[in-house]
Amino acid sequence: MNYGNIKECDIADGPGVRVTLFVSGCRHHCKGCFNSETWNFQYGVPFTEETQDKILKLLEPGYIQGFTLLGGEPFEPENQAVLVHLLKKIRETYPQKDIWCYSGYLFDQDMQPGGSVYTEYTKEMLRQIDVLVDGEFVEAKKDLTLIFRGSSNQRLLRLKDGEFAGMWED
Repeated sequence: MNYGNIKECDIADGPGVRVTLFVSGCRHHCKGCFNSETWNFQYGVPFTEETQDKILKLLEPGYIQGFTLLGGEPFEPENQAVLVHLLKKIRETYPQKDIWCYSGYLFDQDMQPGGSVYTEYTKEMLRQIDVLVDGEFVEAKKDLTLIFRGSSNQRLLRLKDGEFAGMWED
């Protein structure tokens, strides 16, 4: 798996100050995507053990509230095998920090058994995520007043142990 960027102090992709990983590879190709260079699975650099160690080190300070995973598309099947290990390591090392993930795929359709991106890793990835922002970015539904979303069709889902636990509220 490749990644395009790591933001060390992100305040746009979840509450508080966060460490953010932008993975490479996305099949959605949403019109108006802010990060279209990450559509290419070969964009950026390979994710390595050193990359994981860097992320864990960046998460260490107390002022870092959590970790956000986006892209590209974290739930592309090609990305899940690497990301499930990263998410588990973050959860194990920093159980007090929250984990957010942005995906153009839908939780209740694509990420369930039989869904278009469901793999042997999907359920475990979802177990590690506290808040999932799901749904493709739709330029015609772009709304700058929305918190942590780009278009009104996207949902902020609170997850507990990989299951839907309710909508996230301010």
